[in-house]
Amino acid sequence: MPDDVPPVPVPAVSLLDPRVLQILSAEHSSLSSARSLAYNEAFTRAGMFLAFLSFSFVGLALVAQSVPIERDFLLIAALVLAFDVVVGLTTYGRIIGTNYEDYRAVHGMARIRHAYGEIAPVVLPYITTSMHDDLAGVMVSYGSPPTTGLNALLYQLTTSGSMIGLIVSMIGGVLALVVSLILGAPAPVAFAAAGVGAFGVLAALAAMTARFYLRVQGALDVRFPTPPDDTGP
Repeated sequence: MPDDVPPVPVPAVSLLDPRVLQILSAEHSSLSSARSLAYNEAFTRAGMFLAFLSFSFVGLALVAQSVPIERDFLLIAALVLAFDVVVGLTTYGRIIGTNYEDYRAVHGMARIRHAYGEIAPVVLPYITTSMHDDLAGVMVSYGSPPTTGLNALLYQLTTSGSMIGLIVSMIGGVLALVVSLILGAPAPVAFAAAGVGAFGVLAALAAMTARFYLRVQGALDVRFPTPPDDTGP
C-alpha cells in the first residue's frame, strides 16, 4: 500500500471509544438548546396572546364610550371575543406542541445519561436526574408531579398551558353570554349559557390534550424503562 494513502477510519463499536463520548456530548448540547427554544417560544406565544387580549379589552372600553351598551355594542364585543378565542386556541395548541417538544428532548437526554452511566458507572451517585426513558423516568426531570387524584388536577392547573386553556375557556363563556344576549335571551339564561360554554370549551381542550399526549407518548420507543424497585435517578 502506498505511504500517501490515509488509513480507513474504523467505526466505533464500543461505548468506551472516546469518539462516542464526544458524539453523546454534542447530542446532549443540541437537546438542551432545543429545550431552551421550546421554553422561549411557549412563553413568547403566551405573552403575545395576553397582550392581544389586553388590547382587545382596551379597544372595547374605548368603543363603549361612543356606542350605547345595546345591540350594536354587543355585536362588536362578540366579534372581538371571537377573535380572542381563535387566537387563544392557536396559542394553546402551540404551547401544547412546545411542551411535547420539550418532553422529547428530556426523553432523549435520559437515554444519553443512561449511556454516560454505562461509560462511567462511577458517576452514577452524582447524577440527580433520570436515566430511564419511560414516562415515569422522564417525569423525574419535571419533579415527578402527581399523576392521579386531586393533586394531579391542581398541578395541571398551575402549568402555563392550562393557564392559557382556562383563559380561553372563560373567554368562550363570555362569548356565549354575549351571543345569548344578542339573541334576546334573558339574563339568567345568558349566564347559564356562559357557564355551559366555558365548561364545554375547557372539557374539549382537556379531552383533546389528553388524547394528543396519549398518542404521541405511546409512539415513543422506550429502551431503558424504570425498574420496579428503582429509587434513584
